[in-house]
Amino acid sequence: MQETIKSNFRVTPEQLGLRLDQHLAAVYPDFSRAQLQSWIKQGDILVDGEKAKPGIRLKGVEQIDVDVTLKVAVIDRPEPMTLDIVFEDEHLLVMNKPPGLVVHPGAGNVTGTLVNGLLNHHPELEKLPRAGVVHRLDKLTSGIMVVAKSLKAHKSLVDQLQDRSMGRSYTALVYGHMIAGGRVDAPIDRHAVHRTRMAVSNGGKNAITHYRIITKYKFFTLLDLTLESGRTHQIRVHMAHIQHPVVCDPVYGPGVRLPRSASDQLVAQLRSFRRQTLHARELRLVHPHSGESMSWSVPIPEDMLALIKAIDS
Repeated sequence: MQETIKSNFRVTPEQLGLRLDQHLAAVYPDFSRAQLQSWIKQGDILVDGEKAKPGIRLKGVEQIDVDVTLKVAVIDRPEPMTLDIVFEDEHLLVMNKPPGLVVHPGAGNVTGTLVNGLLNHHPELEKLPRAGVVHRLDKLTSGIMVVAKSLKAHKSLVDQLQDRSMGRSYTALVYGHMIAGGRVDAPIDRHAVHRTRMAVSNGGKNAITHYRIITKYKFFTLLDLTLESGRTHQIRVHMAHIQHPVVCDPVYGPGVRLPRSASDQLVAQLRSFRRQTLHARELRLVHPHSGESMSWSVPIPEDMLALIKAIDS
């Protein structure tokens, strides 16, 4: 079912000088600024009967007409799925995504995705952008994710992502014996040739990754990483950029790199490992309803633990 928002109101002198989208964000606090801007650009929100730009400055006398259809955000079918739920209330859901599970349906993955399972678990998610998924993990990355269960919660969580107040920590096994932790500050954009890949680019968006050493091995290093930004494939791109790619990364890594002194067990583990050794370990955020600071963590999955054990043996 589709819902509509229809209203009209006049701007008052108190709003003189405000951006249109800024004023609308105050009028409709349950919707993100990006969503409101999209409606303005589509002509679903008119100023004095005409289309306008989101950034126009109000004169304090305009007539605003809103006629928005809230479309069902996804047309995917609910599918029974066992979800590893870490926390859930009426506002949000925190879960541990296993490696190999695709988050959103797409070409070649129209069923069996996390979104299909979420819709089965909570059908009301069909009314939210991207079924409430606020940030995604790659298919081959495991770990913790948060899903909004209401528009208000979705806006709050998106805002926390954008203002960098949502904390995310990862564990990664990388190639090479690193000496110390550090910080990678390198902008990321689409690869100039391979458009499905990302790359460090002077014209890209700012991206900062902090890393510290958990354990040093002879040919590998186990890292704890935190993000100041959330660019696509950020950790994988940044680690490859500093010549310490994530182990077994099929896109940004060198393939399976076997140490000369590797044991038979380690060789077998590396050759059979089919994903990047990257795990979203911890999530920190402010609850969108209570305002409470909350955090959750999930353990490293068994496949990564087995590989680390083989390295350490």
